[in-house]
Amino acid sequence: MVSEQPEVGSRAVVAAEDLQRLLDILKDRGYTVVGPAVRDGDLVLEELDGAGDLPRGLKDEAAPGAYRLTPGEEGRFFGIRVGQESWKKFFLPPTLDIMEARREAGGWRLVLPGQAPPRFACVGVRACDLAAIGVQDRTLRHGLHPDADYAARREGAFLVAVHCTDPGRTCFCASMGTGPQAVGGFDLALTELRQGGRQVFLVEVGSAAGAEVLAALPHQAADGSVVEEAAALIARAAADMGRTLETSGLKDFFYANYQNPHWEQVAGRCLSCGNCALVCPTCFCHSFEDVPDLSGDAVVRRRRQDVCFTLDHSYLHGGSIRVSPLSRYRQWLTHKLAAWQDQFGCSGCVGCGRCIAWCPVGIDLTREVAALRESDAETSPNP
Repeated sequence: MVSEQPEVGSRAVVAAEDLQRLLDILKDRGYTVVGPAVRDGDLVLEELDGAGDLPRGLKDEAAPGAYRLTPGEEGRFFGIRVGQESWKKFFLPPTLDIMEARREAGGWRLVLPGQAPPRFACVGVRACDLAAIGVQDRTLRHGLHPDADYAARREGAFLVAVHCTDPGRTCFCASMGTGPQAVGGFDLALTELRQGGRQVFLVEVGSAAGAEVLAALPHQAADGSVVEEAAALIARAAADMGRTLETSGLKDFFYANYQNPHWEQVAGRCLSCGNCALVCPTCFCHSFEDVPDLSGDAVVRRRRQDVCFTLDHSYLHGGSIRVSPLSRYRQWLTHKLAAWQDQFGCSGCVGCGRCIAWCPVGIDLTREVAALRESDAETSPNP
């Protein structure tokens, strides 16, 4: 079945039953294979024992303030799009021990972590999440002050993307230019197809490492009809996107609308729970804490995930500078869609829709931006 030696940019067809072999190859190469699985009724991202752990035959349904798993197309491995967890949990863990100080006879000795991080192979990365990983790379890997742990985890990672052919109702990646097709940053990209009742994957090679892995898999060169079918499904997904966000002039709009009256309406609904920031695949705010043991002879400095919706997040000497829900929501949304561009040269939003689905009161980012624009139009003086 193997036809020609794969190279970057080439496409091949792999039978669905060989997905397990793909996972085995990655494990044999020293990767910890992680991907979507269902545990106790919830979609999680965790280590996979095999292809049988994938949520085959299920799909997800999302709406403002709602998310559930339901039966989907029989046999389909990647019918579920995104859940509350994102891949940043593997590259930017929610908690991380930075160092430990131990009391000894001559004083205190600092001990740094000596264990190398795992090499993750992430299977099932959607285009929006792939874009989110790229955003975090800009800030934490290639920025002015790289995070050494993040850089080490990303350096050894292998990414298997999955193009979306069935968008969710809360998705708006097409508006953000981040999907539904993954256009780069992956080692292999899959499109799940059916051909004559047979389930297959169209596999695109994105790196030399991906070419090596595909070469070890049974595959055949993809003909034009398969490539066209996959492209048509992805184009349909872009056209059927559940939501849209008008991005034209968005940064300048936010800077000019700091006092827009619509902020009051959003603040009246926002619970300041921070769910939107917690599930966001690009948010990376964190704080540090020192945790001593009971004897007082050792203390661990720990980094933990934080969100900008807490009073403590903006605490300076004398108190917090953002004391109201209005100020905290405005800070999050303005930073995400405007200030992020000045800081990091890109948007902080990839259109995954997680913040919409996991907001307890169903605040919809796309609708709030539209409402802010409408309010601005109503209150601005006529020329």
